Amino acid sequence: MTDMAQATAPTAARVSDTFRWTQLAIGVTAMVMIANYQYGWTFFVPDIQKKFGWDRASIQWAFTLFVLFETWLVPIEGWFVDKYGPRLVVLIGGILCAIGWAINAEATTLNGYYLGMIVAGIGAGGVYGTCVGNALKWFPDKRGLAAGLTAAGFGAGSAFTVAPIQAMIRDSGFQNTFLYFGLGQGIIIVILAFFLLAPKAGQVPVAVSNANVIQSRRNYQPTEVLRQPVFWLMYFMFVIVGAGGLMVTANLKPIAVDWKIDNLSVTLIGLTMTTVTFAATIDRILNGLTRPFFGWVSDMIGRENTMFIAFGIEGIGIWALYMLGHDPVWFVILSGLVFFAWGEIYSLFPSTCTDTFGAKFATTNAGLLYTAKGTAALLVPIANYMQQSSGTWDNVFIIAAGANILASLLAIVVLKPWRKAVVAKASA
Repeated sequence: MTDMAQATAPTAARVSDTFRWTQLAIGVTAMVMIANYQYGWTFFVPDIQKKFGWDRASIQWAFTLFVLFETWLVPIEGWFVDKYGPRLVVLIGGILCAIGWAINAEATTLNGYYLGMIVAGIGAGGVYGTCVGNALKWFPDKRGLAAGLTAAGFGAGSAFTVAPIQAMIRDSGFQNTFLYFGLGQGIIIVILAFFLLAPKAGQVPVAVSNANVIQSRRNYQPTEVLRQPVFWLMYFMFVIVGAGGLMVTANLKPIAVDWKIDNLSVTLIGLTMTTVTFAATIDRILNGLTRPFFGWVSDMIGRENTMFIAFGIEGIGIWALYMLGHDPVWFVILSGLVFFAWGEIYSLFPSTCTDTFGAKFATTNAGLLYTAKGTAALLVPIANYMQQSSGTWDNVFIIAAGANILASLLAIVVLKPWRKAVVAKASA
């Protein structure tokens, strides 16, 4: 922002809460439209494998590449957003999402799928980073809830299309499904882009501080953030929690196939579906609900206390899924618990980051932290190789459960006092 812009900025009047919530709703809708690029992938894998005969670990590299390009470019996209506003980045993101799955529809080689998922990843990352950053800026007074609702669009957005995508793959083939879902979602994102705005100085309330939520009054530049050890602690925690959830996301159907429960019928709460369809639907919904829920909880009791509870539940949930998941009913219930205790990382970490380093460069700084998801995605193929070499998922589950318990303890024992000291020093 120029000196002149800073001098005139405070003249902007406070906007109504309705206006702020409308901006949030536009962001959430855009997030719903990118959800399938990540969460729908698992339904295509068995058909790709059947058609081309490639081994599963090789196909899943496409998923890893998607997550890498979706996350590692977010700081650059965030810099554009912080400098030029959200509209352009989301517009280009929507176009790239559509092109990515159009490439998948035509691909006949592994490299073709890798390229398609890279292009879709760049597009989805642009939309994701922009919408989360925008939410953090519009709601300094409800940061956990706003980031959570926005991330919920991504987590739960694909719940509505679990059955349609599977039906279309079955009836029209997976290539047509890639094409039509890719184009439809991309076009809607492009339309939404025209309605996105960033707040001007004075348009939003000041950041809140209560005894539990520690917020810095100082705005750290991205280059300063990277020199803060507390940032790298958050990064490490994000990676080890993120890896377990991504492993289950990418391998939900393959795990059920290996345990020979994928097509068994499950009846719960008056509904009957196959194990995988039921699990995937419930997982998406809970993975969405957890983000605003734990975000809201963290606005009340503090970020680190919430992390301790959520990551602890996740560790126990992964262990229980490993022990009891061979039963289809338990598979549905416990995979739901795993997703409920996992998805909140996408509201807790961005809001903790902005609390610590300020709102001015929120999109870039939260984007830098979000690259941890890409780093975590590199561990997904390792999980597949571990499973292929041993013939079981045992070690994968045990390591993932242990990592979550470690992160749970780190939140309380290390992150909480460390962050308090950093914010106090910045305030002084």
